[in-house]
Amino acid sequence: MGDEDDDPGTDAVERVRLAIYRGFAEDGRPPSREAVVATTGISVAEVECAVRILAETRHLVLDARGDIVLAHPFASIDLHFSVKGRDTLWWGGCAWDSFAIPNLVRGEPEVLVATTCPACHRAHAWVVTSEGPPSGDQLAHFLVPAAHVWDDVVHTCGNQRIFCGETCIDDWLTRTGQARGSVFDLATLWRLAAHWYDGRLSSPYTRREPAEAKAYFAEVGLRGPFWGLPD
Repeated sequence: MGDEDDDPGTDAVERVRLAIYRGFAEDGRPPSREAVVATTGISVAEVECAVRILAETRHLVLDARGDIVLAHPFASIDLHFSVKGRDTLWWGGCAWDSFAIPNLVRGEPEVLVATTCPACHRAHAWVVTSEGPPSGDQLAHFLVPAAHVWDDVVHTCGNQRIFCGETCIDDWLTRTGQARGSVFDLATLWRLAAHWYDGRLSSPYTRREPAEAKAYFAEVGLRGPFWGLPD
């Protein structure tokens, strides 16, 4: 990983994490390494080491060049969702992440989430707020079970989509040869997103343990083997 002198230490890693997440929240894109250095006051080598540690501990997703692709709920690539606030435009990492942004970014309590149906390509948009779910009879379909989300997290996020309804889901599954995943309404999607990332823009932040995640899924109405829970 490099010289031991480049080891940033736990506190510095957390400062780098916070600088990256707050940069995404404020600007809609990841901050440059130089900006993170300026914000944290640590060296370039320590920032690079911290970024690798954050990727290893699943706080960030990097591409082959080491650029930041995902800092959930924020993305630096198009994964089928745009999220437009009053002052900022983001790529949402998926349906889940897009609905999470107005609940996480307190300066943007109302956003316009836009996407297209994967089956028929019809455009959809909702005003999503931190107050409650948007109206609409569209359905979310998540392809990858919770236990395998991080096997290929970009693939997972790219397949957490919103469809017009059951007919479009069935058509898409038939055309792509995929097995049916978890299907639920917009109200459930909003509940899933509303508090999942609580605290991520503050410090210290600790990711949920698997048991805590399962309890959260059950609380918002998502049960069954897909979510690691009994029916």
